[in-house]
Amino acid sequence: MCGLLGVLTARADAPDRATAVTDALRCARHRGPDESGEWHDADVVLGFNRLSIIDLDHSHQPLRWGPPGSPDRYALTFNGEVYNYLELRAELIAEHGAEFATEGDGEVIVAAHHHWGPDAVRRLRGMFAFLIWDTERRVLFGARDPFGIKPLFVHTGPAGSAFASEKKSLQQLGAGLGTGFGPSQLSLDEPALQHYLVLQYVPEPATMHREIRRIESGTMFTVRPGEAPVTERYFTPAFSPVPLVGAAARDALRDRVTDVLRDSVAKHMRADVTVGAFLSGGIDSTAIVALAKEHNPDLITFTTGFERDGFSEVDVAAESAAAIGGRHVIRTVKPDEVMDALPLIVWYLDDPVADPALVPLWFIAREARQHVKVVLSGEGADELFGGYTIYREPLSLAPFEKVPGAVRRLAGRLSTRMPEGVRGKDLLRRGALSLEERYYGNARVFRDDQLAAVLRGYDPRRSHTEITARWYRESAGWDPVARMQHVDLFTWLRGDILVKADKVTMANSLELRVPFLDPEVFRVASAIPLDHKITGTNASGTTKYALRRALESVVPPHVLHRRKLGFPVPLRHWLRDEMYDWAAGIIAESQTDHLLDLSAARRMLDEHRVGPIDHSRRIWTLLVFMLWHGITVERRIRPEIPEPVYPVQV
Repeated sequence: MCGLLGVLTARADAPDRATAVTDALRCARHRGPDESGEWHDADVVLGFNRLSIIDLDHSHQPLRWGPPGSPDRYALTFNGEVYNYLELRAELIAEHGAEFATEGDGEVIVAAHHHWGPDAVRRLRGMFAFLIWDTERRVLFGARDPFGIKPLFVHTGPAGSAFASEKKSLQQLGAGLGTGFGPSQLSLDEPALQHYLVLQYVPEPATMHREIRRIESGTMFTVRPGEAPVTERYFTPAFSPVPLVGAAARDALRDRVTDVLRDSVAKHMRADVTVGAFLSGGIDSTAIVALAKEHNPDLITFTTGFERDGFSEVDVAAESAAAIGGRHVIRTVKPDEVMDALPLIVWYLDDPVADPALVPLWFIAREARQHVKVVLSGEGADELFGGYTIYREPLSLAPFEKVPGAVRRLAGRLSTRMPEGVRGKDLLRRGALSLEERYYGNARVFRDDQLAAVLRGYDPRRSHTEITARWYRESAGWDPVARMQHVDLFTWLRGDILVKADKVTMANSLELRVPFLDPEVFRVASAIPLDHKITGTNASGTTKYALRRALESVVPPHVLHRRKLGFPVPLRHWLRDEMYDWAAGIIAESQTDHLLDLSAARRMLDEHRVGPIDHSRRIWTLLVFMLWHGITVERRIRPEIPEPVYPVQV
């Protein structure tokens, strides 16, 4: 787990850019505080910050590798981990006589690329973003992992192409090179802002700046000097449910799920440093902990909570830790700590992400880094196995499907006349819509009418369907839950869940690994039929049924059927009490009035304070953007960036 930065120049002037690359790496030092390196030739500069996890004393980057007779043909810079590198290494030696000078996974990536070509990326089980420069063919090859666990930003212009793990590195690089995309030259992407206010994140491949994009998940690319990158999607997840007939078939599925998870966790435990795990009160993280404990009896687990009833899973997580065994660390978070830390968290994010769950994740990551260097976590289980409660919505809305279209539209119009907070209003509104119209992910922050009241550049022609239409086309003919899962894999998962997981843990120089997001796990999960994702015939059906059944012998009974909470945050209460003055101050000082109606934002905060309408998620989304704008655009807010120094070497 590290941070990369690479520049392919258009004018063969790479040596002149080496110093700027080295300087730009410094703002991403948190991603790899153990060592830094830089290498260049006439066309390319590659830079790297390393967090040493495997082959600690070797595998330095940028890494050089080549076949006999051309030992330094390739140069690699690589962020992430390839968990099946030992198996691939053995294949490369047996089939091609490949030779290796290190015990790490970096050389395996390059050797696989050399011997198997670009398709080698399909054989990698892991999380990665990498660049390989071929000094003979003068071509740069890169790829990003199938699910988008590791980030990769790109800017392409007349001077060439630049790639980085952190957007702030590209901003710093642009300023250092005078190429016109430094912080003062970047322009706000207004469509991205509108999508952010609806979704609570900026959807790929966009960022909040027009000049910087993201390489999409599951994509590989090639680029030559003076040319733009040519991309190709190598992985498109597809759900292909297989009906289960009879008890033997159901038992076989149970065993396949258990076996593939056990195999994935075993591979994710590969490291030459201490590995711990995050533990909430839910089944996903508990399963990961229980399976990891099979490989490390001294596994340390970490959880967090708040000093407010109903917003802490500390007790349940502690009970799970006691049942599984091992040392358990708890971090309780107070609202004043959140207010103090949020500007720094937003700086690390690169783009605003308004998921409140990143707050407890920040604090537990800081705590975990005092004890371990790697943690496992349960992200991805809900998307793969059908775990979100919203996936039950097709059941609750099924009666609407039998109603004539004119009547459904009438119900939708009726909902607009109902006061906010009236029970059934949202059910009528959503029941009047098709799946493609109503579902765009787990976060639904501002509705159109609410957005028009606060966003000055609101464009009613711009819709979430710009983001989701492609994924709905690909999933035409699937059952509605599979279609929702497919949309979430390309929107919610890679735009919110994985962004906050990467940014917040790497801000603390902590590697986070997600065993559910493994190609082999997906292969098994993608075949699960609908009735083994959501059981029952109404909205109270059990989610993740196949996963729960597979884990009956793995997790403690008290978590097997608990409802999903994750790390809940008491925003609703805080913004009425402890955080009200703080939030009002952010709105008052913000210089975003040309983008947002700040008086409308303040009215929303005051309405929330007196109730009964809960505006907390909308207010939080605005506050995070205002902080981001104050840091990135106004440069009025300047968080103190700590040096990545830790009390223990782990």
